Amino acid sequence: MARFGRWYGSGPLHLLALICSFALTGYALVRLFAVRPLDVAVWFVGAAILHDLILLPLYSLADLSAQSVLRHRTGRVPDVPWINFLRVPTFLSGVLLLVWFPLILDLAVPYEGATRLTENVYLGRWLAITAVLFGASAVAFALTLRRLRRAAHAEEEERPAEGDDATR
Repeated sequence: MARFGRWYGSGPLHLLALICSFALTGYALVRLFAVRPLDVAVWFVGAAILHDLILLPLYSLADLSAQSVLRHRTGRVPDVPWINFLRVPTFLSGVLLLVWFPLILDLAVPYEGATRLTENVYLGRWLAITAVLFGASAVAFALTLRRLRRAAHAEEEERPAEGDDATR
């Protein structure tokens, strides 16, 4: 098993999950290409271009900006990967915006009969979900800091004082 781990780089469960995800993706592609092959090909090429040429530079710039703005605060904060507490809610909020942007930005054709909701509720709900995501991330970050500070404090108490041995 250790040899497999060195060769593959992870455990067999990871490999199994990867194979299952590739199988599911392949099945979906076969089904989609059977119905609308040109539309699917255009969508994949468009998504790759949109991501690689527009979105990747934008969120890389935003990530670097956040790190440079908040870099001066790291002296007061223990060595914690704090940027991940900012990345995760931003990513989840961005995915929600990407999926629901026609409704959030009120660009969709009304379909009240299907949802029984007017279009003006989606922006407020997306903002509320975004606020909850960032609030939960802030609480998780605070709990992580608290746990690290307690561990550091307990480590300091376990160490004997340097002058104790000389006085005895």
